[in-house]
Amino acid sequence: MLKNLDNRLNADVLYALRAMGHGDTIVISDTNFPAESIARQTVMGKLLRMENLTSAEAAQAVLSVLPLDTFVDDFAGRMEVVGHPDRLEPVQAEVQVEIDQAEGRSRPMIGIERFDFYERAKGAFAVIQTGETRFYGCIILRKGVIAPKE
Repeated sequence: MLKNLDNRLNADVLYALRAMGHGDTIVISDTNFPAESIARQTVMGKLLRMENLTSAEAAQAVLSVLPLDTFVDDFAGRMEVVGHPDRLEPVQAEVQVEIDQAEGRSRPMIGIERFDFYERAKGAFAVIQTGETRFYGCIILRKGVIAPKE
């Protein structure tokens, strides 16, 4: 056990989050996402798992150590509901709450069309598959920076 780290973050996830650089992205996916095949195409090349968590719980744990990019609009994105791109599913609203709490302000996720989401996911640093069973529990987070102490 380590001090001041969320115990839901396993060694593989912590390694990926630490290895990521500014602008790199990480996918948090639900159980229906083609996580294994897409993860093989990422920088890590293997699937990471947080199987006992919902998407929001995984996002909360990840955001406890991952700064979000403040320079871009696509700091966080959600998979759009097919046929209803503006609809925010309850699972996505839960993740949005975690983002807002981590940021200390409201910063809405952008919507990403399903097939565009798959393509963006292939270019991610890594994919984390959760135990989320609700549809559209898939998000992409872009790593920001931590400013030096004055």
